[in-house]
Amino acid sequence: MGRGCTVEKGALVGYKTPRKIADHTLTIGNNAYIRSGSVIYSGSNIGTSLATGHNVIIREENTIGDHLSIWSNSIIDYGCRIGDNVKIHSNVYIAQFTVIEDNVFIAPGVSIANDIHPGCESSGKCMRGPIIKKGAQIGVNSTILPFVTIGTGAVIGSGSVVSRDIPAYSVAYGNPARVHNKTKNLECVTGLSKKPYSR
Repeated sequence: MGRGCTVEKGALVGYKTPRKIADHTLTIGNNAYIRSGSVIYSGSNIGTSLATGHNVIIREENTIGDHLSIWSNSIIDYGCRIGDNVKIHSNVYIAQFTVIEDNVFIAPGVSIANDIHPGCESSGKCMRGPIIKKGAQIGVNSTILPFVTIGTGAVIGSGSVVSRDIPAYSVAYGNPARVHNKTKNLECVTGLSKKPYSR
């Protein structure tokens, strides 16, 4: 662990996975704050300024950038790649082999899947989570299915089921999620700013 890190009582850092992996080394950069109840497995590389809520689980073989904020009761399963300045809210599940690029926000209750045919004997060989591109915003209680790509700066509305690719800077919602607008056209209903996603 780097300098200036805080690990609260009741957190567990370096839990050894029972899976066979090539390297159990865990690296966590400077200024991490790991709250009680959190479990961080061995075998990942995590950048600076990690901040967890309570009861967070970060599994093995993950590559995570700087300034990850992950709120209480959320899970990052193994084999994921997560960029810088990512915010993952409470009660979120990130499935194995998911890619999340820089500056993504994931709202509470989001579930990410990675298995296109669960129960099949070969399903483990073709698992892959979605790719969520830079700056995308995922609304509360959405479900993101395997193999899809959510484009740069896209906004996914609350409660959506994303089963197909979403283009960059699009607003998509529904079940299944469909594109309804472009982010540049959205207006702020509070009046605080005219165009919250102006591009």
